[in-house]
This record gives sequence, C-alpha cells and structure tokens, in this order.
Amino acid sequence: MRLLENPSFSFIPNRKIGYLISGTLIVLSLLSFMTRGLEQGIDFLGGTEIVLENVGELDALEVRSALTQPLGGQPEVKTFGTTGLLIRTAADRDVDDLRRAILSEFEASFPEVTPQVVQTDVVGPRFAQDLQRGAIYSVLGALFVIFMYIMLRFEWRYGIGALAAITHDVIIVLGIFSMFQDLLPFSLQIDQAIIAAFLTIVGYSLNDTVVVFDRAREYLNLFKTDPYAEVMNRSINSTLSRTVVTSITTLIVTSILLFFGGDVLRGFSFALVLGVIIGTYSSVFVASPVVVELRNWLEDKDTKRKPARA
Repeated sequence: MRLLENPSFSFIPNRKIGYLISGTLIVLSLLSFMTRGLEQGIDFLGGTEIVLENVGELDALEVRSALTQPLGGQPEVKTFGTTGLLIRTAADRDVDDLRRAILSEFEASFPEVTPQVVQTDVVGPRFAQDLQRGAIYSVLGALFVIFMYIMLRFEWRYGIGALAAITHDVIIVLGIFSMFQDLLPFSLQIDQAIIAAFLTIVGYSLNDTVVVFDRAREYLNLFKTDPYAEVMNRSINSTLSRTVVTSITTLIVTSILLFFGGDVLRGFSFALVLGVIIGTYSSVFVASPVVVELRNWLEDKDTKRKPARA
C-alpha cells in the first residue's frame, strides 16, 4: 500500500525555495560555529570525566567554584540528566585521588547531598589527538568514497549532487548542535558516538538520494523527449511514497531511542533524529536540484559554444 498515490508536487520548479531554506540554515550554522563553537567531548580533548548522581538540584557554577581549589584548576561542570553532574578536568592526577578529592569537597561544601560516582572516563592528550584526526579522516574518506561510487554508478554530476546533499546535512546538524549546546537537558558533546551518528546520517541520506537518481536514470530512457527538469521532478514524485514511509519508520525508532534510551545515548539519538529529517529533505531539495542545475549549466555552455564554432 502506498502512502501517497500519484503525487505531482512541483519540487524542481520551486527549487529556489529549497535553496533559500538551506542557505539560511547553513549561514546560521556557520555563524554559530564562529561565535559559539562546538562542545568537544573528552574523546577529543583529553582529561578525566566523572559523572555523579544523587546531587539534587545543585547549581553547576557553585560546584565549579567549590572544586577549583581541590582540583588545582577550574573544572568544567554540567548537569547530566535530572539529578546528575558531569565533571571534566584536565588535572594530571590519579583517578582514585580525583574521585576522593571531589567527594570530599562535596561532603564539606554540600552536606545535604550524597553523590555517587557512576562513570569515570580517562583519555590521554595524545590519544585524544589521534581520535580527533581519525574522526576527520573517517568523515572525509566516507565523502570521497561516496562521490566515487555515485560517479561510477551514474555520472559525475550525480556524484556532486550527492556530495552537496551530504555536506549540507552534516553542516546543519553540527550547526544545530552548536546552537543548542547548554540549552537542552542533555549533552551535545562531539565524541566518538556522535561521529558514528554522522557516518550513519551520511549513509541514510545517500540511500534516499540513490533511489531518486536510479529512478531518474530509468525515466530518462522512457521519456527521452521530455525536459530533464521535468523527468527529475517526476522521479522524485514517483519515489516520494517510499521516501516518506522509510523516513517515518526510521524516525519512530530513533525518537524512541531519544526519549527512552537514557542520558548516555541522547546526544547520539538526537543526531540521528536530525539526520533522518534533514537527510530526507536534502535528497529532494538539494541533491536532485544540484544535478538539474549542473545539467542546465552545461547545456547553456554548449549552446553558447556552437555558434562560435560555426
């Protein structure tokens, strides 16, 4: 059963609306990168990260001030879940010593709570740099392999369209992470799990895009006399039911993971939810229109050359 029977939306003729929406989101994302930056996790910064539970509603700023002296420097303190705190410090001390110092300070400064250490992570600075470099290489490598795959399966214009859509998705999702850090009730740190989420987003966005491109190639052989933009628009509409159904079912699963997966998985699942929504949008309003624009540009270029040769 199809969710949408014989849709005939004007996606390609109205593609400039998509350009305006995407351009606005990308500009906002870039401005947020420059002003707010991204909150990197311990995987990429190095140091020690300790999660405490049962701390009630203590103010993170007060806890930070109280821990500055015993830790030998100002730590980073953030809320974690509803009754937890995440403490990150670059202090080069034994982990057990750090835990004892933190718990002792809580006992002295905040006797009304009984904190419990539920998680401890330690990452050395050199290892953190290796992880950061590996994350960048993995994303760039994935983009290169995807471009080569699409170019070989279809042609280079389709490869550029797919690459534009994927880059669009990653920039906007990162921009939302930058804009909403410290504003949501869960952590939006960029760590290894989030990099895995971005690679998943890349694969999901590519899947929808390839389906549209494959249908466009099929229709080009069936409707050889029709304008290319019209064939591409028909291809998007013919696969729209499949795209919507796939996106809705995936969104249901990722939303359940977001709301019931626990604090540790919330950032990861939030990235997936954003990726499903933006990836579905980009396969329709970014990838296909870019291919149409490239084809029109090349046709115009060839048209201008012919009189000169004559």
